[in-house]
Amino acid sequence: MTRIRLIHWNITEAAERTSILKSAGYEIDYEPFTPQTLKRLKNNPPAAVVIDLSRLPRQGRDVAIRIRHAKATRNITIIFVEGDQEKVDQVKMHVPDALYTDYNQINKALRAAVTNPPKVTTIPKSIFELYRNVPLAKKLGVISNTTLTLIDPPEDFGRTLDELPRNVTIQRCLSDQSDVVISFVETQKDLSRITEIADKLRPSGKLWIAWRKKTSEGDAAVTQTTVRKIGLSLGLVDYKVCSIDANWTGLLFARRKPKQA
Repeated sequence: MTRIRLIHWNITEAAERTSILKSAGYEIDYEPFTPQTLKRLKNNPPAAVVIDLSRLPRQGRDVAIRIRHAKATRNITIIFVEGDQEKVDQVKMHVPDALYTDYNQINKALRAAVTNPPKVTTIPKSIFELYRNVPLAKKLGVISNTTLTLIDPPEDFGRTLDELPRNVTIQRCLSDQSDVVISFVETQKDLSRITEIADKLRPSGKLWIAWRKKTSEGDAAVTQTTVRKIGLSLGLVDYKVCSIDANWTGLLFARRKPKQA
């Protein structure tokens, strides 16, 4: 049976999409996306990767770019499904040789991907190039009229943030006004406080857990893997990683949406 890999950012919706794809006669791989996902794609490439753009289209685009940049996965057919047309058009600018469709036409697209895969004609700019000139506040999701909460930030972090959007309030203690929280952790002991932060995080709040890069002085036991593990154990879901500066990397979490009955 032909194997297809589904990329989706919502577990409940992914289960529904998986059923649609399975009914077309394909074996479907799905799991929440992690850095290990790309490693598995390299070691065992599927016939095609289906990326759902109905949620987090920018993250879907970034996954596709990473697939194209790795030699082992470069020629895998990418199929983008659904999504706001304006966002889809932006994705096409970076990955023009993918297939674009919706779930009503997905069977046709999958047959084309398997029997006559499109030739890869473009290697898009790397993720780092795309974000090189993007202000840090924008990468962190800090927008106008919001409250940014910094927990144990490095002394010079104010300069790192540089210019902020209009009417952004910065505070050092978590409150019910906190829209974006950045918690800086240097040791495993620091990770223990994430439980309290997660409990107080507002339903629409965003939580960045930032840890020191390997090139900086920090606890080697605090890595992206340990940070993700603590977040997931608290019922959060991660969906974005960001290089904050030369010393810090952050992983973005949000509350997992409850399953609909």
